[in-house]
Amino acid sequence: MTQDDLFKNIIAHAKEYGFIFPSSEIYDGLSAVYDYGQNGVELKNNIRKYWWDSLVRMHDNIVGLDAAIFMHPKIWEASGHVAAFNDPLIDNKDSKKRYRADVLLEDYLAKLEEKINKEVAKGLKRVGKQFDEAQFRATNPNVLREQARIDQLQKKMNTALNQNDLEGLRQLILDCGIACPISGTRNWTQVRQFNLMFSTQLGGTDERASQVFLRPETAQGIFVNFLNVQKSGRMKVPFGIAQTGKAFRNEIVARQFIFRMREFEQMEMQFFVKPGEEMKWYQYWKDMRLRWHLSLGLGADMYRFHNHDKLAHYANAACDIEFKFPFGFKELEGIHSRTDYDLSRHEEFSGRKLRYFDPETNESYIPYVVETSIGLDRTFLAVLSASYREEELEDGQTRVVLRIPHILAPVKLGVFPLVKKDGLPEAAQEILKTLRICHACLYDEKDSIGKRYRRMDAIGTPLCITVDHQTLEDNTVTIRDRDTMLQDRVPVENLSGILDEKLNSRNWLGKLT
Repeated sequence: MTQDDLFKNIIAHAKEYGFIFPSSEIYDGLSAVYDYGQNGVELKNNIRKYWWDSLVRMHDNIVGLDAAIFMHPKIWEASGHVAAFNDPLIDNKDSKKRYRADVLLEDYLAKLEEKINKEVAKGLKRVGKQFDEAQFRATNPNVLREQARIDQLQKKMNTALNQNDLEGLRQLILDCGIACPISGTRNWTQVRQFNLMFSTQLGGTDERASQVFLRPETAQGIFVNFLNVQKSGRMKVPFGIAQTGKAFRNEIVARQFIFRMREFEQMEMQFFVKPGEEMKWYQYWKDMRLRWHLSLGLGADMYRFHNHDKLAHYANAACDIEFKFPFGFKELEGIHSRTDYDLSRHEEFSGRKLRYFDPETNESYIPYVVETSIGLDRTFLAVLSASYREEELEDGQTRVVLRIPHILAPVKLGVFPLVKKDGLPEAAQEILKTLRICHACLYDEKDSIGKRYRRMDAIGTPLCITVDHQTLEDNTVTIRDRDTMLQDRVPVENLSGILDEKLNSRNWLGKLT
């Protein structure tokens, strides 16, 4: 199965099992906007909570915030978003369609990557189990040739983007022979910049309304509340402010399912430090954030750091934690040393002092900031895609299973009566009453027990409890494990302790201490 086919299967699975639906689907949908279904919203909430608990609950010097989506328009002038929050766009003169220039080039790079993957697949088919993929990639002339083209184009594209060389981007598109997917022609306009912020009117009538923006990021709400939080919480530098919430960007080319959307959710933490100590904390948060990702158990080989070649105007150090999605390594989380840029700009534009008085040194200063910013929707997609398995069983059957980390699973526990008679449903309901107080449970009595297990596998439920006729005799039940499919018989009175050991969040958060 190709990675493209795998990704299509994941998207179809997400809809079939209530994780993600196209928004407004009965009206033919709305491009790049999605709704989270009954299992999706639980998974999303669990990811958010695990992130929040790992920062706010596990650190004495990090607190939370929930800032408004609408903010004073001068905030976006101060932050630089009004002047510089742009994407490079190019139009095809024949189809009249507009594209992001960098995305056209990325799609071209992806096709070159697909050529390499096909060569690797051929090699695997020829050699079989003894196939050494790393050696094949390092020695096969076809692979080396395509990889050289990828590296050269990637370097040229990065240089053009970093230097804001719009004509250079257009020339790369022409040199690669990239055609419009609609018209099939290469009749391109010049590349120009397009601001990504959504604007609207705040007020009763157009004449008296003022223009405001839907926030393109959540960080600015933290910066403008820096002193409010610091003084009301009696916080001492270094300290952090964490926030999750919706952000909005008018992406011209939103793609790859929920990876790039126009309405999305961020999880950000701004950590305020003494000037001169920012690089120490930058390294600290690089290490801590990677530990958080690795604690999920999705595989160390699924992550890598990517240092920024050219820094944003506000940063003196920046990197991304990239994740290996089905469509390749892409940014999952950014860690940035933002210097004192944000607080200084808001101090300048607002006319208010945004300084911290250090009682130990008897001095006031504008703190520097180290930022960790992760996309909640992208993390959802990372968990979903890394957890998805199509497994062939010993009896020749195939099962689709989501090996979602226990702490994140939307349903932690399935509770079933073996059959819908003989008092088994009543006994199962009694057990359910006790367990659902502490765990997200699902009761199911429809179809054979095998089909019920498969449904639980498909939504990632870690454990299933089955009540059978023996339960009525000796008060024992079977616990079935999602990943091994092994079943153990245990007394009902031992269930709480067993489940607490397997499902309690302390076992996951403990990895981060």
